[in-house]
Amino acid sequence: MTLNGKNVIVAGGAKNLGGLISRTFADKGANVAVHYNSSATAEAATQTVDDLRTLGVTATAIQGDLTRPDTVTDVFDTAVRELGGLDIAVNTAGKVLRKPILDTSEAEYDSMADINAKAAYFFIKEAARTVRDGGRVITIVTALLAAFTDGYSTYAGGKAPVEHFTRAAAKELAPRGISVNAIAPGPMDTPFFYGQETEERVAFHKSQAMGGRLTTIEDIAPIVEFLADPGAWITGQTIFANGGYTTR
Repeated sequence: MTLNGKNVIVAGGAKNLGGLISRTFADKGANVAVHYNSSATAEAATQTVDDLRTLGVTATAIQGDLTRPDTVTDVFDTAVRELGGLDIAVNTAGKVLRKPILDTSEAEYDSMADINAKAAYFFIKEAARTVRDGGRVITIVTALLAAFTDGYSTYAGGKAPVEHFTRAAAKELAPRGISVNAIAPGPMDTPFFYGQETEERVAFHKSQAMGGRLTTIEDIAPIVEFLADPGAWITGQTIFANGGYTTR
């Protein structure tokens, strides 16, 4: 598959890692549907779409709460209508919470499970329905799936089911030539990470990875691009990309 002329949907595609992935695909000539969740991200989504259009591709912004399965269906239907079909679906959406189990409320648990597991499940379902044969489905999870740590029970626990969703979908979609994979970054140098950690813990996380630094969005976007194009024979996998922060 060459990316030129292909149609891509990127969930959480307005900023940070999702924004870079959207731009990476557009740089290769792909048309992009940029999903965003709330009105707080609308300006960033509009700016990203404007940037993509300057590259000569078709781009559109689509708002929707992915924790609602009917909304996920609407988001994909809109992307198909606006772009004329879909070839690649990338889900970067997620929510981070660092909190001891004893302090975690039912509402917090439900929110984390909805965003990190339920939304991912129905994203994969709608991708399976709409992505053309020979397409790609990619989900961002977390390197904490291979960690033995405190505080992240609802985050790592919410992402953990996505590994099985990925394997199951890869097996089910194999006859159509659709690869399905997950990427597990280490702690990322984005605003989502710093709000959860103290300075001391940030320093510790950095010390556990190659080069004494956090994972950057520039480390992950090329892996998404690889899985979407030359890495077609890889499917059903969780790829840990974290500078050795965790491994298994």
